[in-house]
Amino acid sequence: MNEVLKVVNLTKKYPKFELKDVSFSIEKGSIMGFIGRNGAGKTTTLKCLLNLVHSDGGEIEFFGLNYAEDENEIKQRLGYSSGGVDFYSMVTLKKIIEVSKMFYDNWNEEAYHTYMEEFNLDENKKVKELSEGMKVKFNLVVALSHNAELLILDEPTSGLDPVSRDEILQIFKKLARHGVSILFSTHITSDLDKTADHITYIKKGQIVASLPKDDFVASFGGGNLEDIMLRIERGE
Repeated sequence: MNEVLKVVNLTKKYPKFELKDVSFSIEKGSIMGFIGRNGAGKTTTLKCLLNLVHSDGGEIEFFGLNYAEDENEIKQRLGYSSGGVDFYSMVTLKKIIEVSKMFYDNWNEEAYHTYMEEFNLDENKKVKELSEGMKVKFNLVVALSHNAELLILDEPTSGLDPVSRDEILQIFKKLARHGVSILFSTHITSDLDKTADHITYIKKGQIVASLPKDDFVASFGGGNLEDIMLRIERGE
């Protein structure tokens, strides 16, 4: 196996919520959907992976490297995007990129312009002039423009119309064919029906299952992921 991410017994305790021994792994070129109902622990898990929230225990390895010891090197090889991220409203997209690319050794200017054109974004526009969907697309442009080997995406298609969502899903599949791995959390399970090859399901801070999608679907009686999600939450 060629694991780009390995999570073992990750824990994080809050007064009213706890991540309990969360474990899963992602291989090169894989698209993993991370699902569960709101409040199940998806965003907390992703933030722990990125050290945006300090975990209380467990091990996290990216590309065989220990996150605590090699954080800077690892972050050069990661892309992150959240549907909830925002930027200062009066700044142009071009200015944001001028600052952002300073942090990456492998910034790809050609890829940046390709994705800006593909997503029909004007770098001279200010953030305040963008729709919510356009903001999501711009977040993805930043994540995709430095040759990242693993993309960690929290609700990456939220706020997008169905056509734009499908465009991005096609990009995800193309990236995976070129060896890029993608972990993305979403409540739009139909996106995962179309793209994911692995599913990790979290419920009340614990992993219910982390399996290849076909095995996951079969183990919960078949059907689409939305139906399975409803059955899991009902305890069936």
